[in-house]
Amino acid sequence: MMLNAFERIGDMRCGVGESPVWHAIEAALYWTDIPNRMLWRFDPATGRSDHWSLPEMTGSMAMTADGGWLLAMETGLFRIGRLVPGEAPELPRRVATVPHARSDMRFNDGRCDRQGRFWAGTMVQDTALGAADGKLYRFDAASGVLDVHRDAMITPNGLAFSPDGRTMYLSDSHSSRQSVWVFDYDTEAGVPSNGRLFIDMHAYPGRPDGAAIDEDGCYWICGNDAGQVHRFTPDGRLDRSMAVPFAKPAMCAFGGADLDTLFVTSIRTDESDPLSGAVVAMRPGVRGIAEPVLRG
Repeated sequence: MMLNAFERIGDMRCGVGESPVWHAIEAALYWTDIPNRMLWRFDPATGRSDHWSLPEMTGSMAMTADGGWLLAMETGLFRIGRLVPGEAPELPRRVATVPHARSDMRFNDGRCDRQGRFWAGTMVQDTALGAADGKLYRFDAASGVLDVHRDAMITPNGLAFSPDGRTMYLSDSHSSRQSVWVFDYDTEAGVPSNGRLFIDMHAYPGRPDGAAIDEDGCYWICGNDAGQVHRFTPDGRLDRSMAVPFAKPAMCAFGGADLDTLFVTSIRTDESDPLSGAVVAMRPGVRGIAEPVLRG
């Protein structure tokens, strides 16, 4: 089944719109524009958009319990306080440095598990190189420990956790991989195991990019290059696809008062197309689950 209804939010056009996060207390959507070193906020109730400049490219972010944010940037993980529309942000405070294998790397996709540990992958910025120097990291803010749990990644993406937290998903978007893996996840220890192929995206439209989970435990993955967002059931069956008005959807997230709106960010590729790089909202007919906040 292909659904097509969408509503554009704001008039911004991001270079690479990524990591949309619905902030339920503020009833607002946040996301990052990676190459433009910018963080965006949109208030659906008022239609107001705000943005803040950042000192480094930020691939992903997570809410913190004190109302601030954890930012996965180029050189490490940083914390920043609550962002107030119309006010300048505080300077990000480094909480972990990442030992990149090369100088041309940054963090990419990331999110918290259900227990509040932050997971994020790193990548070589020039994906045309196909360099498998990326790693998947876990950050425990309570202890301040950043450790590696998977290496040889090219473009890590698609991180998501099942509603009960016992299943972890991870993709590699690179054209030579185009795979989504699933892992058993020890919620107490915060360790994935028994990794196996969940989806071979060579069999479906698009490369696997950012993802979200709905309340039924289904996995929503952006089909980059194909202009679609796909919903897969927990047993790996394609349930439906939704068309989006740009070729490169980057990541999706559930939000809205009832978590029944799917927000989709995109990558700007066509200067003549006003929707290339835009963010849209869709009603997929299912509800998502609240995004966890960073613990510690």
